[in-house]
Amino acid sequence: MRNFDLAPLYRATVGFDRIADLVDRALTADVAQPTYPPYNIEKTDENAYRISIAVAGFTPEELAVEVKDGALFVTARKEAEAAERQYLHRGIATRAFERRFALADHVRVTGATHEHGMLHIDLLRETPEALKPRRIAIGRPQASTPADVVDARAEPVSVN
Repeated sequence: MRNFDLAPLYRATVGFDRIADLVDRALTADVAQPTYPPYNIEKTDENAYRISIAVAGFTPEELAVEVKDGALFVTARKEAEAAERQYLHRGIATRAFERRFALADHVRVTGATHEHGMLHIDLLRETPEALKPRRIAIGRPQASTPADVVDARAEPVSVN
């Protein structure tokens, strides 16, 4: 595996430490990522997103959606069936899972719905007023006040 030195990135940027850490984590992450359950991430508006996860065989009570430490966790625990069934073919996986999604700053979960075997999680990016672009007025230098001016024409005082 290749190793990338991100030191030039740290030297040339100010305040992008989190982005550099994300890139560093992505480069050092394991290649094998879990593929179960399948999911989609779609952009529904300029600042709105939806994660859709295929959760066939799970009820809403068996699913949990939680946000902590800047990440979205979706977990499912299937309750044991009271009467064991004898399957000739079992193609619908209902095994327990935990799926983690890293959330960007200022992204919050607005809701989750379960319909037709799909879990839909709606996200909204809200940029705080302090981070929105703002125009800075350029002022003119202020004129000197007489108290700040030293009179160069005054004669020196002699001490004898």
